[in-house]
Amino acid sequence: MIHRTIPTWQAKSWQEELSQLITDPKTLFEVLELPESMLDAAYQAHKAFPIRTTFSYTQNINKGDIHDPLLRQILPIGEELEHVEGYSNDPVGEEHTTVAPGVVHKYHGRVLLIGATQCAINCRYCFRRAFDYSANNPSRAQWQLSLQYIENDPSIEEVILSGGDPLAQSDAQISWLISQLDQISHLRRLRIHTRLPVVLPSRITQNFCRILNNSRLEKVLVIHCNHPRELSSQVSESLEKLAQEGVTLLNQSVLLKGVNDNTDTLKKLSKELFRYRVLPYYLHLLDKVHGAAHFSVSTNTATEVYQNLIAELPGYLVPKLVQEIAGEKSKTLITLT
Repeated sequence: MIHRTIPTWQAKSWQEELSQLITDPKTLFEVLELPESMLDAAYQAHKAFPIRTTFSYTQNINKGDIHDPLLRQILPIGEELEHVEGYSNDPVGEEHTTVAPGVVHKYHGRVLLIGATQCAINCRYCFRRAFDYSANNPSRAQWQLSLQYIENDPSIEEVILSGGDPLAQSDAQISWLISQLDQISHLRRLRIHTRLPVVLPSRITQNFCRILNNSRLEKVLVIHCNHPRELSSQVSESLEKLAQEGVTLLNQSVLLKGVNDNTDTLKKLSKELFRYRVLPYYLHLLDKVHGAAHFSVSTNTATEVYQNLIAELPGYLVPKLVQEIAGEKSKTLITLT
């Protein structure tokens, strides 16, 4: 066990914390007092998919507990290097639906626009672990091509900003992009998928809220929270700011073995989300990306847990249980037996 004392870290701004992420397994092991015997394997998995996390997020993790459900989401482990049949680098088929630089057009009426190449944390189950960001690198020059594609297709009513995490961009970049989207007359909605309100809550500043408020588009912000312990008081404050601006707040979770694959955890998560003015939206089965097989939950277990949620929660607190299948025209609802 590594026992070096690490001083409590405090950020002066969200930009400072984003520039001082934990990006070395040894640092994470020191901060969280993890067993040194796991460090070599962590470095091997880190080479395949780098560790990346905020100090804000690590402060919610129990030190020394290798089974902590928050830690499991960010800790590189040796199992990630195992080849598992049926897993691939592009489990949802985005390579074949990227229609312009940074634009993924899979579903009718809406497109996904890559808003950033990086996240504040690298979730170990991320289905874009191997996404070619070098060919889809957001910049104003590339966005001009993306915007042209959107403008030329009047069937598109909604733009989904994703990434990476779009809120890793500066306010200036986000403001510019939203102002350009505002000028496309057939657009009605702007949806932002982001983990930053949960893992870097200081990112939700009043200035960012003003940027959203100034847009004519209907705003939806989808956070990504998998476990109720991710919802700190700081997270509550960030979500409250967004709710006060009239932003519709939704949550999507991934069903993950050893993290949230039980009724009690998901039930508490839904209740806490609603208390924070967020509606549960999707509960995803794991996308079968290389390196994430150890998170897989069987469909039988998933449906059993989900049936318990239906029985124990009001309908508005039950997210849709879905799976994304490459080539399908929408997310696939999991049929209960």
